[in-house]
Amino acid sequence: MSDEIVPRQPQSPVYETDTPVRYETDGPVAWITMDRPQFNNAQNSQMTYALDAAFGRATDDDAIKVIVLAGEGRHFSAGHDIGTPGRDHLVPFDRKLMFGDHTTRPAAELLYTREHEVYLGMCRRWRDIPKPTIAMVQGACIAGGLTLAWVCDLIVASEDAFFQDPVNRMGIPGVEYFAHGFELPPRVAKEFLLLGERLPAARAYQFGMVNRMVPREELRAETAKMAHELAQRPRLGNWLTKQAFNHVEDLRGKRTAMDAVFHMHHFAHAQNDLTSGNSLGGLDGKAMASANKKAAGEG
Repeated sequence: MSDEIVPRQPQSPVYETDTPVRYETDGPVAWITMDRPQFNNAQNSQMTYALDAAFGRATDDDAIKVIVLAGEGRHFSAGHDIGTPGRDHLVPFDRKLMFGDHTTRPAAELLYTREHEVYLGMCRRWRDIPKPTIAMVQGACIAGGLTLAWVCDLIVASEDAFFQDPVNRMGIPGVEYFAHGFELPPRVAKEFLLLGERLPAARAYQFGMVNRMVPREELRAETAKMAHELAQRPRLGNWLTKQAFNHVEDLRGKRTAMDAVFHMHHFAHAQNDLTSGNSLGGLDGKAMASANKKAAGEG
């Protein structure tokens, strides 16, 4: 039967680090830093669960008033890990949400189950953190990297930062946490997805997707200044303000739109499997990076 539990598929990722996320504090501010610079902070499950643990730690610590999410190295995040030695999409982890073990699910159910937890579910969990969150973005913020920035309340970007969701190359209608139409005007969002071109920080700032834009050498100082200012505000006031705006977004249909597009996303994965034998349409991180650099005139 198609709904039978199946044996796990063997996978042995090679992790370059045991600590893909670094946690530090500066007074009332927690700094959560993705620390896979060798792979431009590509997000595998190891990193996702480490991020969740770090966000949980900051949430549980009453001394922490504000949380900053950052990425070590040249780039904030190259997105979901689809090609490093540490890719671990077939590895079981201790789950944080109420979904089953994806590694024992057959066919399209495997990715559908996994991404409900590690991408859509985790992002919604982090969006609801009662403390203000700030994404500090430099360099590339691509595909899955967008979801990490978008769940934060504020985004401070370096002048050389850019944002991109190129997954239409794979026949997929955007990343799982589909906030595109809420972060950008509709036609700009369509252009962003259909063409998959880089959106420079300056243009993102014009549309209000980025709150502040500064030279890279001033990025940390500007982010820290904002975080410490927020830390002086009343704790409950910060939480209620977050809830108010999240409620407005959801009244505008953000959650229901995300649910609908999540299913379109997985229909696309299933179509790719049927037509090419690969849920990503035969593309991996190297192929996507090469196409993106060529489109940007970098090679």
